[in-house]
Amino acid sequence: MIKSLLVAGYSAFDLGIFNDKDPKLEVIKKAIDTRLERYLNDGLEWLIFGGNLGFEFWTLQEAQKYRKDKQLKLSTIFPFKTHGQNWNEANQAKLQAFKQVDFVKYSFDDYAGPGQFRAYDQFLIENTDAALVLYDSENETKLHYLVDMMAQWPDYPVDFIDFDDLQNIAENDFAE
Repeated sequence: MIKSLLVAGYSAFDLGIFNDKDPKLEVIKKAIDTRLERYLNDGLEWLIFGGNLGFEFWTLQEAQKYRKDKQLKLSTIFPFKTHGQNWNEANQAKLQAFKQVDFVKYSFDDYAGPGQFRAYDQFLIENTDAALVLYDSENETKLHYLVDMMAQWPDYPVDFIDFDDLQNIAENDFAE
């Protein structure tokens, strides 16, 4: 049974989404809701975020609907205390949403080198039961480092939402 689920995925920039009214968000949020409902019905207790804009933030938004009824708990484990400090005002508000969850921690005070990211990713994998990831191997970004590390854990389930999944949702649920 999956009690804790790591959430990771593309940034808004990676997906070409530059405002909160982009129609692509409806499709992505539908994919998120469908997955969350399934996990919650199977006993999910915790969603774990890294505090990243894009898929993680949209999942955080959707998860808020389930906090009371399903007693879902939310956690953000930031890589660094300085995470997001240089973001613009609109993104600072999103950063605050990641800090207003049930559990917040920082892996490191400050960035000292790339090895910290490997240690951070390993910690997240070792301390969650599975991952929900918006990622398509044909559109590689820096997210591939985490995805590649997940693949090194043969008993670590990764539930990928890829572009084909989103296309199917768009055609089946949003077709005119």
